[in-house]
Amino acid sequence: MTVSERMLSENIHNNYIKILKEELVEAMGCTEPIALSYGGAKIRQILGERPKSIVAKCSGNILKNVRCVTIPNSGGLTGIDTAVWLGVLGGDPSKDMDVLSTVDDLARQEMQKEIAAGSCKIEYLESPIPLHIIIEAESENHHAKLEIRHTHINVTDVCKDGQHIFHSDKEEVSFEPADRSLLNLTDIKTFADTVDIKEIRTLIEDQIRCNMEIAYEGMAGNFGVGLGKIIKSSYPEGVVSRMKAYTAAASEARMGGCDMPVVINSGSGNQGIATSVPVIVYARENNIPREKLYRALVFSNLVTIYQKKFIGTLSAFCGAVSAACSAGAALTYINGGDLKAIAATIDNTMANIPGIICDGAKVSCAAKIATCLDAAIMSHYMAMQGRFYRAHTGIIQDEVGKTISSVGYIGRVGMMQADKEIIHLLVTDSSH
Repeated sequence: MTVSERMLSENIHNNYIKILKEELVEAMGCTEPIALSYGGAKIRQILGERPKSIVAKCSGNILKNVRCVTIPNSGGLTGIDTAVWLGVLGGDPSKDMDVLSTVDDLARQEMQKEIAAGSCKIEYLESPIPLHIIIEAESENHHAKLEIRHTHINVTDVCKDGQHIFHSDKEEVSFEPADRSLLNLTDIKTFADTVDIKEIRTLIEDQIRCNMEIAYEGMAGNFGVGLGKIIKSSYPEGVVSRMKAYTAAASEARMGGCDMPVVINSGSGNQGIATSVPVIVYARENNIPREKLYRALVFSNLVTIYQKKFIGTLSAFCGAVSAACSAGAALTYINGGDLKAIAATIDNTMANIPGIICDGAKVSCAAKIATCLDAAIMSHYMAMQGRFYRAHTGIIQDEVGKTISSVGYIGRVGMMQADKEIIHLLVTDSSH
């Protein structure tokens, strides 16, 4: 190996570690209302006192994803005004995506008074950026405005009393992110095969702990329609049913307002759940060694991030497709499948379910996850028997990276008009 090749390998390795650290973070509740709560907590911090009135301007995808989902620690409530005021009155912005973990009864009571008074005005923000929030607030002595763009806690602009106190010149994020252009299936597999477990142990153990705890809570509790319990009790007994049941249960709990955090992937708790829970359940039921499970989860997480790089954080393309596809590919990986078999698992999945729309965050996301997972498991079984759809069967390309980027282009660009129509139907024209 030459010095330049070794340095390139070190560069990829270090970037992959950084990517995992950036993406695998804890978050309580659906991440779009949490972004609003974070903005609310930050703007109170900027004002230095409690605001009297708030204007929350939200892009279409924020409106879409906050509309139906229950906000944790809210007392079972939904809505943009709930999310913002809960952050203002009880949130701790130093906790980032766990901003609402500090909310108490007094904050909930005060939040309900503010909602009843109508002191948070909500406006549609026409923006080409899917994740875009502007919050303005007036207090007794001050006025403040902050802007969040592209990612959930990425504050890019802050004004107080007409003066800029912070502005990011970077177009996408206010920090230097890891280089996601280095992601590719070959290097992801090599990294998962060779990374020192000590470098990723804490990240992966946190994901296992958080995401399985909420899965168990979903199975034991009363969230949504109880899909996890239905699958477990009604489908034939077996590991596939249990993989789907516990994954669906975790999603329902999270969408149903459970205050337990999950470790997210690519800005989404549902993607974090679908990427990890089925792999964990499969490994436990098949007595897979713990180190092999850790490597499979590293692989699954990076493949989800790789796919989402082309799609973007929010779009009309359901993220359950990407995450479940990665879990299916991780099953092939954990069973010793080579790169050809792993690529076949991804291609088989993308030949089947790439058209599922995102019509907002809600408890029925669990059903989409279960459906996508079923397709991904079927794709894994096909690949392990050497069965796969050949290039140019529909949108399948002659190389898996091309398939992934093509599906991403469809999700990000091709479905842009569909996203506008979904938002219009759900938010601006509810009479239909």
